Amino acid sequence: MGKAFTDEDDALLAELGVESDKKEVPARTPREERIIAGFEEIQRFVEEHGRAPQHGEDRDIFERLYAVRLDRIRSLAECRSLVEHMDHQSLLGATGEVSSAEENGLDDDALLAELGVDEAAPPITELKHVRSAVEKKAAEDIARREHCEDFDRFKPIFEQVQEELDAGVRQTRPFELKAEIEAGRFFIVGGQKAFVAEMGELTLTDQGRTDARLRVIFDNGTESNMLMRSLQRALNKDEAGRRITEPDAGPLFTDNPVDGDEASGTIYVLRSRSDLSIVDANRELVHKIGVTNLDVKKRIAGARLQPTFLMADVDVVATYELFNINRTKLENLLHRIFGPARLDIEIKDRFGNPIRPREWFLVPLFAINEAVEKIKERTIQDYVYDPQRAELVPRV
Repeated sequence: MGKAFTDEDDALLAELGVESDKKEVPARTPREERIIAGFEEIQRFVEEHGRAPQHGEDRDIFERLYAVRLDRIRSLAECRSLVEHMDHQSLLGATGEVSSAEENGLDDDALLAELGVDEAAPPITELKHVRSAVEKKAAEDIARREHCEDFDRFKPIFEQVQEELDAGVRQTRPFELKAEIEAGRFFIVGGQKAFVAEMGELTLTDQGRTDARLRVIFDNGTESNMLMRSLQRALNKDEAGRRITEPDAGPLFTDNPVDGDEASGTIYVLRSRSDLSIVDANRELVHKIGVTNLDVKKRIAGARLQPTFLMADVDVVATYELFNINRTKLENLLHRIFGPARLDIEIKDRFGNPIRPREWFLVPLFAINEAVEKIKERTIQDYVYDPQRAELVPRV
């Protein structure tokens, strides 16, 4: 990669009668900077949740704001052209409903006002949680429980489920889809195991959404005659909310997925083409390890514009397809394993802000392959990574 001309070089060339081909890059206006920053927030949401932000009273206030912003960026040619080069998640090509807030031209402050948040409250970036009326209703439904008269029927079932969890026959996984709620399923909500003993006939709400009355039994001997959507909201809002899988739900990885296997995403291992000295000196050892539910080629599109990719193009050196596993938990696990070999790199983004990417490691590819095999075998908890020996070693 050639060395960039400095202003002194340009002045010297000018004296020699040589014109440099340096082009002035126009400065961004404050409005353009806000649009770009807002789009980057939406991209971070998509990376974390695996989907675009959506409208709806049952959504978190931040998600609703991101959904409005995305609508605007899609609909305004000026905004689209400004962020098109960043759109590695294909967000601009998607179509989505335009909220009432968008139709009325409301900005974020106006949307917050409609949601009942005082303008004198802390800035949106400092808000921790704003409960809508829908969320409060869901919490009330969960709290409104009665003594289960026939709990003796269910107590042995809860005991068996706990034994199967302890033995690894069942797993707990984050709740993701309303379709997961059906008779015979188990969940963890509010710190208690919940069993959907009965499910009534599906009906349509005024908003055209499906719902049903449930009989839910809790492991503390209580029960609730709640709506399916109330249980759904409670699980979505509970950070510790989980679904309990059926026995033998399938392997962490499989080369031949069968019917019923839930595709979760892909582990990808990348090498950077960056000219940073530490990368250049260890090209075959410096790897980025990540997990995505996107096509890997789409994930790395525009890598040279993103600090997480060291502002340089990358090469894909390995991928592993995932089934029936939580992407975020697996990525955190891999990063913990190779934590002793994490690179401490500081790089500036296109605005000149210092960024420290956290997914780059000085580790050979064969060690990453070995870690994946240990995860497949479910023995990874017995090993740690030794950076001196550059290999996994038994945990002492």
